[in-house]
Amino acid sequence: MAQLSEEFDYLRDMHRRLRDQISPELNLRTHRSIIWLSRAAALIEDDADAAFIFAWIAFNAAYAKNMDEDPGSFARTNFQKFFDALVRCDPNGRIAHEVWYQFEGVVSELLNNRYIFSPFWKFHNGDPEYSNWELRFENAKKAAQYAIEGHETTKLLSIVFDRLYVLRNQLLHGGATWNSKVNRKQVQDGAELLISLMPVFLETMITNPEENWGDPYYPVVD
Repeated sequence: MAQLSEEFDYLRDMHRRLRDQISPELNLRTHRSIIWLSRAAALIEDDADAAFIFAWIAFNAAYAKNMDEDPGSFARTNFQKFFDALVRCDPNGRIAHEVWYQFEGVVSELLNNRYIFSPFWKFHNGDPEYSNWELRFENAKKAAQYAIEGHETTKLLSIVFDRLYVLRNQLLHGGATWNSKVNRKQVQDGAELLISLMPVFLETMITNPEENWGDPYYPVVD
């Protein structure tokens, strides 16, 4: 917890130091994200569900453009564009280091977890089109493995966040019980992964203000 506290102190200090050098839109995005992320980090040891939800809000604050409705099937496209920009603006490979080395085991477990694979739930909710969910699952794992073997950071991030998006839906749409003893691992792992990746994402955004990160859909209006 002490290490997390120091990391967020550094992030907040950097944001305060550079906020006059970035656009008001980027300043608002990153400010909101940092605040939500700090709250998530404060809860990670005691309430993984809340930590995951707050960390996901921080992610939304950083990347989302049109928040008029749930992004649904468009989420992956939006993720892809955001991750493309992040990796392009991260020449030192800090994001890749987190994905490939710091959280290699966590990423592997998330990719192998059928309970955060969308076709699994579509089949169990009676959609016959997804009766082959197991084949889809194996193919999805192969695609992730190809991304891992090729060190394709953007592609792997998109696949992992696609899984986390299913977990996000379970929690926010009441499809899971708070503090349940069932399927705890992916909640804890997902929260820890988000809380570790988001500071790197935000620092990359703040230090690359020339990149078009998009305008917040809900700006501050007097």
